Amino acid sequence: MKKAALLLYFISCTLYSAFAQNESLCDTLQSNRFVMRSTLYGIGYTNILDTYLSPAEYKGMEARIVHERMRMTRMMKGRVSTQSLLQANIAYTENNSDTGNELSGLVNWSYGWHYHFQINDHLKILAGGLGELNGGFIYNTRNSNNPAQAKAYINLSASGMAIYKFRIKNQPFTARYPINVPFVGLMFSPEYQQSYYEIFTLGNHSGIIQFTSLHNQPSMRQLLTLDIPISTATLRIGYVGDMQQSRVNHIKCHTYSHAFMFGFVKNFYLIKQKDKLNARSPY
Repeated sequence: MKKAALLLYFISCTLYSAFAQNESLCDTLQSNRFVMRSTLYGIGYTNILDTYLSPAEYKGMEARIVHERMRMTRMMKGRVSTQSLLQANIAYTENNSDTGNELSGLVNWSYGWHYHFQINDHLKILAGGLGELNGGFIYNTRNSNNPAQAKAYINLSASGMAIYKFRIKNQPFTARYPINVPFVGLMFSPEYQQSYYEIFTLGNHSGIIQFTSLHNQPSMRQLLTLDIPISTATLRIGYVGDMQQSRVNHIKCHTYSHAFMFGFVKNFYLIKQKDKLNARSPY
């Protein structure tokens, strides 16, 4: 009788363990098929300085677009997500004396991975890293010599995000705060008063690619958003704070941008079979 009871207990434990592992596997498989996409549009204020073009700051309005895609993976038992982020902005600015203008634009694309720490039912912390590509220009309408400056640099950045979910009158809301800080990279920059004719025609390439880190490129990008359910759609509103600055080849540059953003979020599930699985979005 005791042997039968022990055998029954052993079989029950084995079945429970197998069931639990299967449930965990299903949850992982379900989670890594969730994809979040959002596109935000915004307008804001920017402050630009590039001493290659002018010792004066130029200030004005900017327009910006941000497109983001996140997806869970199977890495580390389904606790790692990928993030692809594309930002583009264009600005028209003037100096304090209203005697000159600058037209500028920048495109930033980043891709990275984040590990998810589930703090409680409401709060999740993500930590990881991103690789960044940046390219753009600044054109100064006053200058006859050296009227433009090209922007090109790559970075590896430390990245983090806080995601907080809550309810108001039984409606789900989500607040997000991602932040990226570059810690190592490479930047294209001419020497102070060196013309692009010297670089590309005469072949004076020495020193135009410089190593960057926190000592000469202390920068930060942050985005604070709130997801608001509206009927069958999800509205996302937010604020972008983009602080880019560098001191390379005796040239001091900064671009401080603040923009209000709005757009929509789309959460969808990649289905490989006809049967839908009941799963909860991790975002």
